[in-house]
Amino acid sequence: MSMESTILTKPECLVYKLPPRNSVRGYRAADWGLDKPSWTGRMRVTARDEKVSIKLEDTTNGQLFAECPITEYPTKDIESVNDSSRYFVLRIQNQGRSAFIGIGFRDRGDSFDFNVALQDHYKWVKNSNEPAEPSNVPKLNLGLAEGQTFKINLAVSSKYIYLNHESVFELLW
Repeated sequence: MSMESTILTKPECLVYKLPPRNSVRGYRAADWGLDKPSWTGRMRVTARDEKVSIKLEDTTNGQLFAECPITEYPTKDIESVNDSSRYFVLRIQNQGRSAFIGIGFRDRGDSFDFNVALQDHYKWVKNSNEPAEPSNVPKLNLGLAEGQTFKINLAVSSKYIYLNHESVFELLW
């Protein structure tokens, strides 16, 4: 049995009821009435194996308000808005039904942390699913063997000058 771990907690998350989308270009946070959120609470991003869940919870009693399960990233379950980096559209699910809500943060740093937490988790998932490089492959020794030498030919005035290691230093200094 796997354990659920919390990968991000933000004490304040604003939730907005979305008006109908009036354009095919996506959502705009400016249309949401940002000064009047429908709900304010805590957001927790949890992970269990490869699955992530964004949980919106009441700050006083921890009761679940809404949940957005995610199995892959990037996904259509989380969508950035066109006019701000602090707001997102989430597809929440409850008993087989789904709805879209807007969420946002007062601080741009919180939205950055939210994005990075999701990206880091799915980067970890991708790396853990890729096979590790075999450790029994011999490493190549590309160094010079003891006493082995080589020549460097430098073209100067369409004539070649053969240099040894002492003359290279004389040429450079």
